[in-house]
Amino acid sequence: MKEKINIEERVERAVTLFKNGYNCSQSVVVAYADYFGLDEKTATRVSASFGGGMGRLREVCGAVSGSFMLAGMKYASTDPTDKEAKTKNYTVVQELAEKFRQHNGSIICRELLGLTQKKDNPVPSDRTPEYYKRRPCAEYVAIAARVIGEKLNEDD
Repeated sequence: MKEKINIEERVERAVTLFKNGYNCSQSVVVAYADYFGLDEKTATRVSASFGGGMGRLREVCGAVSGSFMLAGMKYASTDPTDKEAKTKNYTVVQELAEKFRQHNGSIICRELLGLTQKKDNPVPSDRTPEYYKRRPCAEYVAIAARVIGEKLNEDD
């Protein structure tokens, strides 16, 4: 059994990472990387494509995807025939999605941001003070980091 996670420290770290320029998915994954013995560079790389709702396609929120990646670190099976482990993993993913949805009404990036287009320009937005005023993403990062932390603590 691992030591309980100080969730608010992880949430603060995730938000700080986001405000320092990491994307939403990277921010959540890197905030918990050490918990899984994952180095930050690897955590940053594996989660890089999920920002902006998966490469700015504005699909599933990157912060939510990051929490799903972390769920996979804890609950996934390496045996492709282990149906019980797969079921546990998918159950946890659905629980995480539902908790995030309860807080925000959706797990879809474009819906969360009130966007109408199906995908966005692949060029990331500049992180200016106006960006942070316009985009509630730091709050979504905080919620996703909190939800996964609560789940990890619940099962330890």
